Amino acid sequence: MAVTATPVTNSTPVTTNGASSSTGVDKTTIANNFQTFLQLLTTQLRNQNPLDPLDTNQFTQQLVQFAQVEQQMKQNDQLATLVALEQSAQATTALAYVGQTVVVDGSTASLSNQEATWNLTTTKPASATVTIKDASGNTAYTGTFSLNAGTQQFVWDGVGSDGKQWPDGYYTLSVTAKDANAQAVSVSTEVQGTVDAVDLTQTPSLLSISGQNYSLDKIKRLVR
Repeated sequence: MAVTATPVTNSTPVTTNGASSSTGVDKTTIANNFQTFLQLLTTQLRNQNPLDPLDTNQFTQQLVQFAQVEQQMKQNDQLATLVALEQSAQATTALAYVGQTVVVDGSTASLSNQEATWNLTTTKPASATVTIKDASGNTAYTGTFSLNAGTQQFVWDGVGSDGKQWPDGYYTLSVTAKDANAQAVSVSTEVQGTVDAVDLTQTPSLLSISGQNYSLDKIKRLVR
């Protein structure tokens, strides 16, 4: 059984923004209110008393309301256009990652050809207990290792604690760590893989990495 933990030095940070929005603006309510307002206004003008016509101030206020409603509808149309442009920009950004090797926040990696890789990051040296489970929740491997401050790569060859080779598939890693004073230390886990495909039907778009889906905001680094 071979497990290694090595520093990560060949990664380049990238900054991404994830945004989530609807595909359009529902104008049903405001459109109905707009038509109702027009009907009320024309009916009021048609049936006003010639001896007591509509007060000028009230008529002016109604015209102002009319203009405000019309402006709001135009703003909704413009917002819908901006939303469509933002989604198009996100799709273009997501497509640029296809074929690239990236590091994302996550704890589930794919075991293939007797190798599964995670990146472990901690702020200070610690003694860590690593547990790896398969997709059904069965414990495949448990071991204790020393972690240095910073990011290091953790590679598992698929050999379990019982000495048997586990089959290819998806495995989830969890870590509990303590420092020299027996105080708990936080350890974040990352998964490295190649972006195989992009699902543009989802909002936001999802990147497929080793069979798992991740949104753009999960990307931490781009590896060259």
